[in-house]
This record gives sequence, structure tokens and C-alpha cells, in this order.
Amino acid sequence: MVFVEGGQLTMGSNDMDADPDERDIRRVSVNDFCISRYEVTQSEWNEIMHKNLSVFSGKNHPVECVSWDDAILFIEKLNRKTGRHYRLPTEEEWEYAAKGGKYGSESRYSGGNNLEEVGWMRNNSRQSTHKVGLLKPNALGLYDMTGNVHEWCDGRYDSIFYAQDTILNNQYDLKDIRIFKGGSWGNDPKHCRISNTNYNTRETRSFSIGFRLAEDVKKQK
Repeated sequence: MVFVEGGQLTMGSNDMDADPDERDIRRVSVNDFCISRYEVTQSEWNEIMHKNLSVFSGKNHPVECVSWDDAILFIEKLNRKTGRHYRLPTEEEWEYAAKGGKYGSESRYSGGNNLEEVGWMRNNSRQSTHKVGLLKPNALGLYDMTGNVHEWCDGRYDSIFYAQDTILNNQYDLKDIRIFKGGSWGNDPKHCRISNTNYNTRETRSFSIGFRLAEDVKKQK
């Protein structure tokens, strides 16, 4: 786990590639937290869950084909085994960490503006995930925040903070919609940008979605 010192984060984007739900630019505060250096791997998943549905097999590849509910169940079992209090990062924490925290910049991708250096995506992935940690990390030493697999975040897709999406509201009950970030091995550069937000039902499993862990920082007594 990597310690992330809290600070201020500007969410949203006026980038020419920004989707409507990115146009609501807002300033938020992020508390100190910890986040895992790598996406949860298939080896780590197997140790806890003993059943791996990933399409792209490899013990050091990120686990995928896991729903938001699957990720929560993994975390609950991991916490019972370790006595820790892991969780999913919030969307705010995820973006703050992806940008490099207090060391961050306004680069389009996590680690810089050259996507092929920092993330596995459509143009360089050969249509597959890859072992975690092979490409360039960001300023916090976090790998694959861009590309490889999308990452589930804690919390729901909240229409209060996003432009109204008529199709979304007509198809789903918003309380069942969860966010994932970061782009994947199959995405084009536009959808790998840090500010880009994706969403689907909490039961959705896809060979392009995995997750990483977060943890609160224990306060000194």
C-alpha cells in the first residue's frame, strides 16, 4: 500500500474529448489514505476466493470479470483473514491518486501524456491484459492507474454531480449504478483519460474491469 497525503482536487474537465458528465467541474478535499501500488492480481484473488473467472489467465495479471459486488465480497473476506480494513477507493481518491496526489500534474493520463508509456490500451495491448507494473508509474509510484483494466470505485454514479443522462435514468435505478475509472486494454486514448468516468450495474462482469484496494490511514492517539 502507498500512503497518499490528502489535499485539494479539481474534478471534471473542459478537454475537447470530455464527455457531458465531465463538464461539471468542482473542487473537493481529499483526506489522507492509502492505495495499493498495483491492481489486484489473479494470484491475490485466488488466494482468497479460490475461483477465478478471468478471461486473460496469468497469476500476475489483474483479475477481471469481477463485478462490484464480487470486489466487495473479496474485500470482506480479505479483511477477516488479515484483520485489516481494506476497501475500494472513492472516485475522488482514485482521481487524486491517479494524478499523483500533491506531486501531481494535469496530465491526461496517470503518469504523463504519453499513453503508450504508462498504460496498456487499444494501440499497444495486443487485445489482452498484461502483468501489473510493467509500464511507467505515476509520481506516487502507482502502476496501471491508466489502462490494463478499468477499476471499480466505491460509491454510486450520482446525478447530482453529473449532467443528467436520460438514457441512464430510463434504463437503470441509479442506486444500483457503480463507477469505474482508468480505461482498459481495449479502450482508445479518449476513454483512458483520468477525468473520464464510466458506470454500469453493480452486478456487471467484464473482461475489462478489475479493481485495486484502498485503506484509511490510522490516526495516532
